[in-house]
Amino acid sequence: MNSILIFTATYNEAPNIKNLINQILKSAEQTDILIIDDNGEDKTFEIIENNYKNNPRVNLIKREKKLGLDTAHKMAFEYAKKKKYEKLITMDADLSHDPKEIPQFIKFLDQYDFVIGSRYTQGGVCKMSFLRKTMSIIGNKIIKFIIKNKLTEYTTSYRGFNLRKLKNFDLKMVQSKGYSFFMETINILSELKVNMHEFPIVFENRTAGKSKIPKLEIFRTLVRLFIIFFKKNRNI
Repeated sequence: MNSILIFTATYNEAPNIKNLINQILKSAEQTDILIIDDNGEDKTFEIIENNYKNNPRVNLIKREKKLGLDTAHKMAFEYAKKKKYEKLITMDADLSHDPKEIPQFIKFLDQYDFVIGSRYTQGGVCKMSFLRKTMSIIGNKIIKFIIKNKLTEYTTSYRGFNLRKLKNFDLKMVQSKGYSFFMETINILSELKVNMHEFPIVFENRTAGKSKIPKLEIFRTLVRLFIIFFKKNRNI
């Protein structure tokens, strides 16, 4: 077993999953992979089972139904701690996150407790459609105003945790569901004053499959931001 775990959650990612796994295996040889699959209609898990069942670096957890992105990340965090991995790196399964960046995460996690790849720091690139990119930029600026830390990126899942150093943190502490989960994770880490770092990445637009982000997510994130803002300013 290696000391670094790469995690991604899948739900109907059959067009992308084999390419993603192959790129990770090639880009980061001293890592293991964990996929948590929520049993989508396209049977992504069957592609993993049929192609990687004899590869000890590739691990699959198949759930019976769609249980949510936040629960998958919490399960991966527990899995990494139980198996005594030293570092956990999480990413999307739709190839929007380039596996070639994984060595950068590993390097920075030797120095920092938490690392995130940013589309919006100097040198970062976001290739989403104009409308999605505009909404994302505005959303991240609002989150930055409320959380008040040095980062420029709060909503991507391309991030790394140094499990040896994060003794007082657990993803179970995060109450938000869906994509709001990523924003609140950073808020908690910021409140714990962990040593965090961001570096520029290129965020590719999905080329195969469909986005899983529900329209409700914008409203849910705004509600969660209001709760965080209220808690931070309740003594004003």
